[in-house]
This record gives sequence, structure tokens and C-alpha cells, in this order.
Amino acid sequence: MKIYHGSQNVIKVPLYGLGKVGNDFGLGFYCTESEDLAKEWSVQPNRDGFANAYELDMDGLNILRLNTPEFTILNWMAILVTHRQFKLKVPVAGAAYHYLKSRFAVNVDAYDVIIGYRADDSYFDFAEAFLNNSISVEQLALALRLGKLGEQVVVKSPEAFGRLEFTRFTTADAALYYPRRQARNDAAGREYEELLADGGFDGLYMNAILSQRIGNDDERIPRNAAP
Repeated sequence: MKIYHGSQNVIKVPLYGLGKVGNDFGLGFYCTESEDLAKEWSVQPNRDGFANAYELDMDGLNILRLNTPEFTILNWMAILVTHRQFKLKVPVAGAAYHYLKSRFAVNVDAYDVIIGYRADDSYFDFAEAFLNNSISVEQLALALRLGKLGEQVVVKSPEAFGRLEFTRFTTADAALYYPRRQARNDAAGREYEELLADGGFDGLYMNAILSQRIGNDDERIPRNAAP
């Protein structure tokens, strides 16, 4: 697999154990299969970045592909609440936080590589709205396909780090790529507002998931699909 890591630095040798434990899927090296997305993620408002390119030998690695029908949106949510900090704005959100972790958790540390939705920017707002009972699970599933914010490929284990081969880097011009990043995020936000305006308020909300003790086998819980 050819993957790219957007950064303010050129990283020829990614090191296992570095990074932030509070990222979407925990500690790991976060990449994408899109060089353009890596460039967007790398830049700051007035500072250029770099798209570092790698080849990852996937043969024999244990890979968690979250965006497949094997998993539901609530598996993705459970991973997020395990690693990210959410604002719990209503009483139901606290109970939802613990319920998702207990019923839908996935042990991401058991895998070498994880492929799934990226929750930065608008996606995290969508997830937080669902946790706080503001949107239905159906609306959340639709929202995650808005704006084409992209999938991420996360290198997790020492074995996978050892399979990374740096091939090159390219410079990302902030004047070009930061507006693209903002436009992509803004487009997702606009489409989200349109989604809410279209209604759909009779769907399955977090309070109902709690009260009915709904699990992954319930047909009303949307299965994941690649964006």
C-alpha cells in the first residue's frame, strides 16, 4: 500500500511510540492513501507542510478495516469515545459514553494497521452531536459521507512500523492547500446543515439505544461502508 503522512516535518523514519494517545484510534502513525489529503492535513494557515510518502508491506499484517459491513457506526463511535475527549452536554451523553464503550468496543491495539473514518474537523462535531442525542444514528451514518473528508490509515504495531519504507516527500504550499482544506471542511458543514433541514427526526437516537439496550445485531444500526 502506498500511503502519505502530512506533517510540518520530513519524516524518513517514523518511530513507534511517538504521537498522541488522544487521537481517533489511539497511539499510532496516521496516514492516508491520498497525497492531496496529506498535503491538506500538513499545512497551517501561513506555513507550508510536507507530504511524506511510504510503501507499507501489508503481507501477513493484522488489519482492522472499520469501513466494512462487519462493523457498525457504533463500533466506530465506541473507538472514538475511548480515545477522544467529548463535551457531554446533556445527561444522556454520560450514560451513552459508558454504554458505547461497554457494548461496542473494538480493541484497536490488537491490530497492526487500522483503516477507518477520520474524525477531525466536522466529523468529530457529527459524532459529538450524536453522543449528545442531537442527531439520529441514521443521520450520523449519512453525515460521515459528507464533504469527502477522507479515510485514514493508522500504523499501530512495531511490526507494521518495521514494514514502512520511506520513498520521497513533496512540499505542500499553504497558499494552495490550506484553502482546500477549509473548503472541504466547510462543504461538509453545509451539507450537514442541509441534512438536518431535510428532517429525519424519527430515527434512532442515543436515548432509545440506551433504553432499549440495543446491540450490534439490531438491523436499525447502519453498517459501515467506505466513503
